[in-house]
Amino acid sequence: MPITPASLSFADDGTPFSATYDDVYHSSDGGLGQAHHVFLAGNGLPARWRGRERFVIVETGFGLGLNFLATWAAWRADPQRSARLHFVSCELHPFRVDDLVRLHARWPEFAPLAAELQAQWPCLAPGVHRLHLDDGRVCLTLWLGDARDGLAQLDARADAFLLDGFSPAKNPELWSARIFHLLARLAAPGATLATWSVAGEVREGLRRAGFEVEKAPGFGGKRQMLRGRYLGREPAVATDAASARQALVIGAGVAGTSVAERLAARGWTVDVIDAADGPGRGASGNHAGVLRPLPSLDDNRMGRLTRAGSLYGWRHIRRLQARGFAVRAEPCGVLHLARDAAQEAKMRAVVERLQLPAHHLRFVTAAQAGELGGWPVPLGGWWFGDSGWVQPPSLCAANLAAGGERIRTHWNARVRLARADDLWQAVDEHGAVVAAAPVAILAAGTGIAGFPLAAALPVVSARGQVSLLPADAGSPPRVVMCRMGYVSPAVDGLRCAGATFDVDDDDGTLREGDHRENLDKLEAMLPGYTAGLDAARLAGRVGFRPASPDRLPLVGAVPAIDHLDKPCKLDDIPRQPGLYALSGFGARGLVWAALAAETLASRLDGEPLPVERDLVEAVDPARFLLRPVRMPRTEE
Repeated sequence: MPITPASLSFADDGTPFSATYDDVYHSSDGGLGQAHHVFLAGNGLPARWRGRERFVIVETGFGLGLNFLATWAAWRADPQRSARLHFVSCELHPFRVDDLVRLHARWPEFAPLAAELQAQWPCLAPGVHRLHLDDGRVCLTLWLGDARDGLAQLDARADAFLLDGFSPAKNPELWSARIFHLLARLAAPGATLATWSVAGEVREGLRRAGFEVEKAPGFGGKRQMLRGRYLGREPAVATDAASARQALVIGAGVAGTSVAERLAARGWTVDVIDAADGPGRGASGNHAGVLRPLPSLDDNRMGRLTRAGSLYGWRHIRRLQARGFAVRAEPCGVLHLARDAAQEAKMRAVVERLQLPAHHLRFVTAAQAGELGGWPVPLGGWWFGDSGWVQPPSLCAANLAAGGERIRTHWNARVRLARADDLWQAVDEHGAVVAAAPVAILAAGTGIAGFPLAAALPVVSARGQVSLLPADAGSPPRVVMCRMGYVSPAVDGLRCAGATFDVDDDDGTLREGDHRENLDKLEAMLPGYTAGLDAARLAGRVGFRPASPDRLPLVGAVPAIDHLDKPCKLDDIPRQPGLYALSGFGARGLVWAALAAETLASRLDGEPLPVERDLVEAVDPARFLLRPVRMPRTEE
């Protein structure tokens, strides 16, 4: 469902107002006072987050973001605050960032926090968006879309709920029995709730969902408010006992270094082990790769996951760059050209159906595409204005550097895994233990096939050859262009063109025939461009990418069995204790690495997940036990 942004308007007294719901966004007595009295004090905050490792808040309507800013400010001001604050919120009609800037100016005390939020405000596309704020200590997870869908898709354990939608009379869907039961599903032991509404149907609906509720003095002119507590689980201990946060990561490509960085950011100690002499030497070693989504008419799992991965991936790169780490990347834009007139019509239909923000995706004609790329093309297609190229080895190095002393690297180490005393041991060729930890993550690319415990995972090797073309700075194409392959702009005097995709081909040498294939794709994309280029004289690189049968990645716990004797649910499949896979990225390693790493790190640290539940299931490594396997032959 496309996102329709909120339209900014005001009531006669200046209170922000929604014409769609004919209601104000907060009490006319003051939004900040309401946030403190109703939502913070009503949930026993800040006292309840003190001494905790993390505290999770779920809100039913983000609106102006005032509750979030007030909560964030109160958390920062508390010297006994939890180590991390997670704020999860749903919003069907989010404001555009320019409107947020105008609204937040009303509360100058929040100016630094508001500016940080505005700088990271996401593309208004449906689904989950994760923003890391306050040097990563505060995590805002936004669901853009209907809260009934969002709360069903979220994977989290909430310590407190803020019920803050428009009034039940104006927006009854947000105060329905379905919403209340979904909140109960998300409730952690001892979870509390607070809301300004004391409507009888609200009280009764919450009681039926398992919440004990009581009226309390309200804010301003409203005599009463509502407080509640979930009764379905035993209360938790006030302080969290952090488990041993140690992990082995086998592989130092974009997958392995990304998950190492995400775990290190949470305080984990991570040993990264690779058979090469440094990071990004395998499939992640190309001169330039593409980071962009792949939309679909029905917004299927591939479309949603590549969109989420691209948006999160670029935010991750910007965070690294802001910290001074030298990631070579440029969101110069990506053109995906149609193969023929029929596909061009379908691509136009996709843009019209999805109605995503134009800066993220729009259809361009052949003439517009030629102007953007600097070279005439026969057909139009998709223009991804916020996408571009990334140099994978620089991203791998930056991930490791960002982890600082929490990441320990071990190079030139070929290891096997052994289990002893509830620890995974990485044992080298001489029988020496390189490192040991309770958690092991297999991110070794095609090398995952060499680990017997992962034998049930149908990962195949896909050989890819990239051709390197001499290029002057500023020469066309000036953007990344795709059509059955890709070509990059000039990067340090070279542009990448490719890549081939050959399953079960282990030839590591450069082949002239593959260079010709890449040039043929390039010529079809940019007619006349390859004149004077000789396949026999081109440089290039061969990499082997781990591919999965359904072209989706493998992210999660490794199954402990290789077949099912009888049908069962995905969650009921037994898993190897503490063993996880991060693989099957195919040609989309850059697209999925950061989001997959954040998903796995969130799972391991007991945090809300940054993607929808159905997408988590779609990438579960055990999914192939539930259905027949068909191996991929090509990938675009």
